[in-house]
Amino acid sequence: MNTTVLIIDDEPSICWALEQAFLEEGYAVVTAATAEDGLRQAAEHRPAVVMMDVRMPGMDGLEAMQHLSKVVPSASIIMMTAFGNLETAVRAVSQGAYEYLTKPFDLQQALDVVARACEVNAEIAEDPVSSTAESLDSLLIGSSPQMQQVFRKIALVAAHDVPVLVTGESGTGKELVSHALHVHGRRPQGPFIPVCVPALSDALVESELFGHRGGAFTGATADRSGLLRQAHGGTAFFDEIGDVSLATQVKLLRVLETKQVTPVGANEAVASDFRLVAATNRNLEEMVRAGEFREDLYYRLNVYRIDLPPLRDRPDDIPLLAQHFLNRVRNAEKCVLSPRTLDALRSRRWFGNVRELRNAIEHAAIVSRGNRIEPDSLPPEMALQDTSGLHQGSQLTNVVEQWLRGLGEAAADEGLLNLFLQEVEPVLFRFALTRSGGNRQEAAKLLGMHRQTLREKLRKYGIDDAGE
Repeated sequence: MNTTVLIIDDEPSICWALEQAFLEEGYAVVTAATAEDGLRQAAEHRPAVVMMDVRMPGMDGLEAMQHLSKVVPSASIIMMTAFGNLETAVRAVSQGAYEYLTKPFDLQQALDVVARACEVNAEIAEDPVSSTAESLDSLLIGSSPQMQQVFRKIALVAAHDVPVLVTGESGTGKELVSHALHVHGRRPQGPFIPVCVPALSDALVESELFGHRGGAFTGATADRSGLLRQAHGGTAFFDEIGDVSLATQVKLLRVLETKQVTPVGANEAVASDFRLVAATNRNLEEMVRAGEFREDLYYRLNVYRIDLPPLRDRPDDIPLLAQHFLNRVRNAEKCVLSPRTLDALRSRRWFGNVRELRNAIEHAAIVSRGNRIEPDSLPPEMALQDTSGLHQGSQLTNVVEQWLRGLGEAAADEGLLNLFLQEVEPVLFRFALTRSGGNRQEAAKLLGMHRQTLREKLRKYGIDDAGE
């Protein structure tokens, strides 16, 4: 196992202290005083872990990260700084830093972080195909503004032990976000316990969550710890929190407030300190107004919220995701998606979101005979389904409201209408061009605009590959 650690810091005392600590633990250590020298050392020694200062003469650490990911893509990068601020932390994590340490820190803390990084690297080395393919961070793919906003939100809240509410349609990646919050949080070595609420039996839900004492009810032959007790010291992920009954909501709220769990049949509570991440594809605000979800629990869960955009709202991410899934299936051979296939993928509505895209690519990879995937290898598009029970107008309203919430401070930089049109118009134009077979005159008629106006809009958004 590669246990070489590269330390890049312009403070000699920091380099020396870290070097001595790692040498005593049996690591091979290389040091550098500048980012430029660090890149040379990385190319020569191929370290498993890089510990790098943010502020250095010449190239700073954040800029060096981009080069290091190309020189040693498998290395875990740990950023250090004495000038910790929110912007730097967000940039470091969003650019792929494994961890972020603020000086001064204990040497033991550094040793623990590096040991954890080496363990992760060892797991990937043992099974490079499946481990890399299933890497949680790698599955959170997207260069669109919507996904970059999601990455920033994860980076901002990961290190804070507050409840997080993750919302989004089915298949958008809510559990992946929850995993990322756990891995980059304060309890990464603790357990990650998923709680699939719809799968819990109504009769045994309290026993499953809180545990029970032997003899508490018929069939309870022995003590059981329960999922929330198992999550002690880690993260509990409640999938579809909106399906929890009102009676159980009361008890869950008490657990969150007291950090104690009372097993069924027990007279005394036991400690259960965990971070809660809850996910839902339902409108909890509407459920609160309808009396179907407790208002106090809603506010306790909604301390920090991450809204995941549906795939159809970020079509520019589809090629990245599609090629990623294709590489997973055809990892031993070079296989590409043709331009026509990419256009077909972008034009679909993807009501199953990323999960549906993954299934479509896996299907195409199996039925395609060559190394170039064409549109006829894709499965039929899933029929339109209104899974939320809301009419389409309500769905559109919810999407717009969700988009507005996700804007944050960006809304102050330019007019809301312009921001909205920049998001919506390219989607409408691509849909019209696809529906009209690339005929711009027919597309303009479908859109209700003049052909010349459409031509100018297409040029503005760089949609210039549609045929006449």
